[in-house]
Amino acid sequence: MPLDPGPRPDAGDRPAEARAADSAHAADRIAAAGATAVARAAALEVQVAALAEQQALTTHDDEHDPEGVTIGFERAQLLGLLSGARDEIAALDRAADRLRDGTYGRCARCGAVIPDVRLEALPATDTCLTCADLRRRRR
Repeated sequence: MPLDPGPRPDAGDRPAEARAADSAHAADRIAAAGATAVARAAALEVQVAALAEQQALTTHDDEHDPEGVTIGFERAQLLGLLSGARDEIAALDRAADRLRDGTYGRCARCGAVIPDVRLEALPATDTCLTCADLRRRRR
């Protein structure tokens, strides 16, 4: 199904059935992304636990053990990925709250409509392309 990259008409201009279908689609999109993020977080937690168990069986002499640095790097990488998955879950929870409040699909900064194609790609996004670009440029 092709995605409409343009702005949606104001919600008040659309029939209730169309708004309800959009809301249901958004809820499904957020739920699917949330389920994926939760599964990813769970898998990463298992990997972190396995790595901790592996570390318990090895020496802790990183200076002379060439695997020590690798294990430390792998642990940091896994913890970073886990943190990202947890951040994504929190962002999707906030998106679900915005959907319930009727503000999902509107930019939190300027109030503009967020294009459907952006919401399809980033269900948790709360900014339009213009505001996201401005934020990136300021960094």
